[in-house]
Amino acid sequence: MGAKTSRVNEWSQEWLSDVSVFAVNRLPAYSDHKYYKTVQEAEAQGPMAMRHSLNGTWKFNYATSPASRPQSFYLEDFNVSGWGNITVPGHIQTQGYGQMQYVNTMYPWDGHHELRPPQLPEGDNPVGSYVTSFRLPDSMKDRPVFISFQGVETAFYVWLNGHFVGYGEDSFTPSDFELTPFLQEGENRLAVEVYQRSTGAWLEDQDFWRFSGIFRDVYLYTIPEIHVRDVKVQAGLDDSYKNGTLQLDLKLEKDVPARVRVDVKDADHQVVASLEGAFSDGKLSLSGTIEQVSPWSAEQPYLYTLYIHIYNEAGELVEVIPQKAGFRRFEMIHKVMCLNGKRIVFKGVNRHEFNCRTGRAITREDMLWDIRALKQNNMNAVRTSHYPNQTLWYELCDEYGIYVIDEMNLETHGSWQKLGAVEPSWNIPGNLPEWQDIVMDRAVSMLERDKNHPSILIWSCGNESYAGEVILNVANYFRAADPGRLVHYEGVFHNRDYNDTSDMESRMYAKVADIEQYLNDNPQKPYISCEYMHAMGNSVGGMHKYTELEHKYEMYQGGFIWDYIDQAVMKKNRYGQEYLAFGGDFDDRATDYNFCTDGIVYADRKLSPKMQEVKFLYQNIKLFPERSGVTVNNENLFAGTKDYDLVYSLLHEGREIYRGILQPEVAAGSEAFIAYELPDVAAAPGEYVIHASLVLREPALWAPAGHEVAFGQHVFQVEDAVSPQLPAGELKVVQGDVNIGVHGNNFSVMFSKGAGSLTSLRYSGREMIAMPPAPLFWRATTDNDKGMALGYEAGAWFAASLARKCTSVAITEDQGCVTVTFHYSLSVHASVGVATAYTVYADGSVRVKNMYEGTSGLPDLPIFALSFKVPADYRHLDWYALGPEENYADRAFGARLTTFSNEAADNVSGYVVPQASGNRTGVRRVDITDDLQRGIRITAPASAPVEANISPYTAFELESAYHLYELPEVHYTVITVAGKQMGVGGDDSWGAPVHEEYRIKADQSLAFEFTIQPL
Repeated sequence: MGAKTSRVNEWSQEWLSDVSVFAVNRLPAYSDHKYYKTVQEAEAQGPMAMRHSLNGTWKFNYATSPASRPQSFYLEDFNVSGWGNITVPGHIQTQGYGQMQYVNTMYPWDGHHELRPPQLPEGDNPVGSYVTSFRLPDSMKDRPVFISFQGVETAFYVWLNGHFVGYGEDSFTPSDFELTPFLQEGENRLAVEVYQRSTGAWLEDQDFWRFSGIFRDVYLYTIPEIHVRDVKVQAGLDDSYKNGTLQLDLKLEKDVPARVRVDVKDADHQVVASLEGAFSDGKLSLSGTIEQVSPWSAEQPYLYTLYIHIYNEAGELVEVIPQKAGFRRFEMIHKVMCLNGKRIVFKGVNRHEFNCRTGRAITREDMLWDIRALKQNNMNAVRTSHYPNQTLWYELCDEYGIYVIDEMNLETHGSWQKLGAVEPSWNIPGNLPEWQDIVMDRAVSMLERDKNHPSILIWSCGNESYAGEVILNVANYFRAADPGRLVHYEGVFHNRDYNDTSDMESRMYAKVADIEQYLNDNPQKPYISCEYMHAMGNSVGGMHKYTELEHKYEMYQGGFIWDYIDQAVMKKNRYGQEYLAFGGDFDDRATDYNFCTDGIVYADRKLSPKMQEVKFLYQNIKLFPERSGVTVNNENLFAGTKDYDLVYSLLHEGREIYRGILQPEVAAGSEAFIAYELPDVAAAPGEYVIHASLVLREPALWAPAGHEVAFGQHVFQVEDAVSPQLPAGELKVVQGDVNIGVHGNNFSVMFSKGAGSLTSLRYSGREMIAMPPAPLFWRATTDNDKGMALGYEAGAWFAASLARKCTSVAITEDQGCVTVTFHYSLSVHASVGVATAYTVYADGSVRVKNMYEGTSGLPDLPIFALSFKVPADYRHLDWYALGPEENYADRAFGARLTTFSNEAADNVSGYVVPQASGNRTGVRRVDITDDLQRGIRITAPASAPVEANISPYTAFELESAYHLYELPEVHYTVITVAGKQMGVGGDDSWGAPVHEEYRIKADQSLAFEFTIQPL
């Protein structure tokens, strides 16, 4: 039955579980072009006069099962005045109806119903009944009228004025139906019944919230007397990559006499070519060559516009279609994917359509924010995980310049992988012929709608659906229908019998060593990581290991971070406070809890600190400054540096002392050394940093003037010929029975033999120590830490941080200083030796040295640090460190040595589950002050900088909270200074360890020091 070619007037609820029925009375898929009545309208490309939106408030009824739904609601005399309201577009579940539920790989009914495809849980299949009324605009009267549902999840029936119109299932491609036979004068009553479960639900097991409803636009449209229903534009390049080749195929709604004239206009609106022809059998093909075109690429997204003029037999203009076209050529050359003759590297991200308040019902403003965020942070590619997006997204990718892997709406993860084990005994679609049509329909619907977008380079056969003949047939369809693009599918990694499904080797979360093994073993296909760097919580550590492969292997062609945006939903807690909620927060069971929060952008569309690393490692232009100039390595394929200024500056101890601007001309694919002169710094000892930035000279479509696209730095020292002198002044030492006091001019320092620590640091009568310093070996576990079972493997260090014993106290008095040393025994192992030595100087400064004697047989340390509390009033922070965003040992490539300021509360990053965050590496100095700029300064030598995290919360308070709102009221500022902290990792979030060089082995000796001084 499938997509019916003749009208069906009766409907059946049995279609929901019938694999052979997925579209009834639905129009065949067609291109997403716009059309107008006049040339002026087409050139303006505003709203279509022949389209009428039905978005807005509809009457709505929610039923938990088909049996409890209002069965005859579609009849004209059915009274819906007592029903509630719902907004279209929008999900049912985000508007107060039904059950919010997030699951990843398992089907949402797992544990509630024992089902096998295509069975459905009859009593657990929520139904939304929608009703609205409309009057036809005058422009549509006495004309054919159609309705388009751009996205309905997952299956729906449509009635108009009591008559059955049609049925559709694919949630993420349009379903169009003709309404003409059922229209009436005056009010027309439209009724839509949406089911959450259908055969389609078995194919839509994506890692996302399980929503339902009419979540994309709904509109009426009419067509002119002669209408081009489908446009196919193939804008390529000849073998020189200079001249454009144009192939245009048009299909009319009806076979009627008509002619066409096509004017190809460039971005300056100048006609560069014209084509003419007449339709035959309702079809027309035109082709031509255009010399010296401006090719399309993400770097230079040059678009031409084809103005397609349709004339009737009398020569009258009846329709004008403005169709954007980008001339480009994507192909495989010697087993390497190439765009316009150049090897391409995808610096990509997977992107769900998501808004924290409206779910997948996102707006133009959401998309514009996203596209600018991608461009501003050096991402050049998106995989539409795991379904076709709204048409506008592809238009923006065409215009702004983003490469797209367009992925069809297919994922059957729960049918072949259970608890991580591959078990395809009842996998769908596999080799099951009864699933072929429904799956193929999704491929056809995507390709036919999206085929004219130059941004789409690759078709994807879906995601995580194992392998088999059905998906292989889809891949072959893509190749036959559109040979100008390549085909992607990762699932063949699990079954090499169907290796021909994918034109490239594509893997998820493969370790760097595994990728290199493939690339060193006579590979037959280029490699991409369709998902890598699982960005869950505090993550994206070690990303540089992947991006370094781009230069090492020609056939490594980049990857797509998982993923772009956290799928967290705004909710109120019991106190009326809004917070970002995740799976389980809506009493949804089954659920996969916070596994939906793995974006480099927070759900409320704020950049997470992880973006700093992504932007740096994805930059196309590399800058390597030194004292005499900067090497500019332009790895762009097509664009030179003419649109950028090179801003370079010299900083001394974090303070800028010189700045200059140059305008380099470095062609794509080349390198140049740009000389400059810096002031003589020989007379001023200290640490110097040269910063080099490439910034936009003029505003671009995607960023303002001055936006930085590339950055590099160089650090050097000028030695001081004069040896440092001890601070002048007198110290008074008081050795009491319990306390040791060291007193000087306007300060005092107290140590407790009983507490085994520094207990007082009093400057000008102000006490700074609210809780004594203590050795710390634990950080609040990150999502990745939990995934690799850090609590189980290294939980002894948690206990050691809370359960230490001071075994001895020693005092040493020297000229100009006094040192008090505490030795500790830890519960983790009797032989572990830890000591903290405090050396007090006459100016009130205290040098703190922490020492750890390595012991074999113990788990790796999460951190080796000293942590203490000061009063919460001391919350203003001024840093000279690597920043400005948080960074870690394995995520510091994008950080720069600079001065920056923030508040202690800012260092609790917005990860939805509280965890370690806010760390800075390379800390030379940080000032912690109150509103009157009083406080303390912590310093470390540039030759041995420390790490520091300054937050309102201890590691243990963060560890104990499940949501940010569960953190206690702020009472302190917690200062944690570390000699070393393990990296955050990011290869995956379910067991991948932090890379070896970013771990802390327990059998080594460790030491670090820093100084506290008054402000």
